[in-house]
Amino acid sequence: MATLFEAYVTNAGKYSEGQLLGETLKFPTTAQEVEALLKRIGVDGVRYQEIFITSFDGDVLGLYDHLSEYENLDELNHLACLLSELTSSELETLEAVLDSGDHCSSVRDIINLTQNLDCYGFYPGVSDEETLGRIYVDDLEMLDVPDQVKPYFDYEAYGRDACIHENGHFAPGGYVVKESDHFVEVYHGLQDIPKEHKVFSFPKLSIREQMAAYQEIIDGSSLEGYRQMQKKDRGDR
Repeated sequence: MATLFEAYVTNAGKYSEGQLLGETLKFPTTAQEVEALLKRIGVDGVRYQEIFITSFDGDVLGLYDHLSEYENLDELNHLACLLSELTSSELETLEAVLDSGDHCSSVRDIINLTQNLDCYGFYPGVSDEETLGRIYVDDLEMLDVPDQVKPYFDYEAYGRDACIHENGHFAPGGYVVKESDHFVEVYHGLQDIPKEHKVFSFPKLSIREQMAAYQEIIDGSSLEGYRQMQKKDRGDR
C-alpha cells in the first residue's frame, strides 16, 4: 500500500539520557518493519521500552496537526489502513472536515470519521460565499429565483446566510457541511483494531542479546548505587 503518512519514532529512554535516537516509520506498516526499526533505535523491551514521536508528515492535508507525540503505533497503523481504502473524493472530504475541526480531537475520533464521511457534503473548489450561493440557487435550485431577478440577486449574501445557518466551512479544497447527525461510533479503543492491523511488538532477542541487555541493567544499577553511596558518605562528613 502507498504511504499515507510517516512518523519519526524516537527512543524515549535514550532521549532522557541526552541522545536523540530515532527513525522514520511509514504508514501503513508491518510488524516486521516495526520490530526492525525498534531494534535499530535500541528499544528492545529490556533496557529501553518506551517511545515517542518527534514529528509527523504526510500527504493527507492537516492530519498530522491532530496527532500527538505519544500516539499508539497500532492505532496509527489502523488509521492508515482505513485511509488507504478511501477514494480520492472521500480523502478530499476528510481533509476538509479535518480543517473544520470536527471529530478530530484524537486518533479515535479520526478513525470514526473515516467511517462516517457520508454524513458530510463536500463541494470541491467552492472557496467563497458568492460561489456557494450560485451553486445553491442555480445548480441545486434550493431557492426559487426567477430568471429575470437573477441579474440583481445577491448570491454572496445568500451564500453567507446559508453557510451560517448550516454551520458550513470553507476549507482549502472546497466547502464542507455536515448533512446528517447519524454519526456512528464504530471504533472505541485498541480492542477494536483488527489483528492484521496490529504491528507493535518488541524485537525478538537471542539468548546472548538478552543476557547482554540484563547485564547492562545490572551494571548500570550497580554504578548508580555506588554513586548514591558516595553522595551519602559526603553528606555524612
